[in-house]
Amino acid sequence: MAKKIITISREFGSGGRFIGEEVAKKLGIAYYDKDIIGQIAEKSGFSPEYIQEKSELSPKKGLFAYAFAGRDRTGKSMEDMVYEAQRKVILEIAEKESCVIIGRNADFILKDRKDVLNVFIHGDLPEKTERICRLYHVSEAEAKKMMEDIDKRRRSNYNFYTDQKWGMASNYTLCLNSSQLGYELCEGMVMECQKQNF
Repeated sequence: MAKKIITISREFGSGGRFIGEEVAKKLGIAYYDKDIIGQIAEKSGFSPEYIQEKSELSPKKGLFAYAFAGRDRTGKSMEDMVYEAQRKVILEIAEKESCVIIGRNADFILKDRKDVLNVFIHGDLPEKTERICRLYHVSEAEAKKMMEDIDKRRRSNYNFYTDQKWGMASNYTLCLNSSQLGYELCEGMVMECQKQNF
């Protein structure tokens, strides 16, 4: 059976993680999200807590923090070492089995493979705000602040390490608005698309 690899990038609050998890369940394939952190920690030598914070998000200071981050004698910063460990783990996972991988620039890391379907899930502000308020028990203002902060840090990390623009349609096979389509239809479209893709 041909391998199926699906990467899902997503805006915070769009339900991309939930959609990815459901797709993996329905297809009966592995699902990688936060459980990848332990493997990255093992390869990099950093603690899982440090990886949790650094492996997908840029420093809170934004893109320029990468350029001026402390570097070792080889010119690598700690963020660079985390990214390299993350890249190795993702390449190994893709080599090993069919799976859904959430975030972590997996679409770019696996760009040379022919068996990968890259998906970007986005949504409308009111629906994303309502979902964040419900899931995290925060006010509307707090939800919008969380969304802005997390998406900004994801964007900075992605743009720095990939030389591409996060969320730009040309980087993905499929871009879906979960607010307009609903989660179930998004799941169905991802599964239908991966059938055609392999």
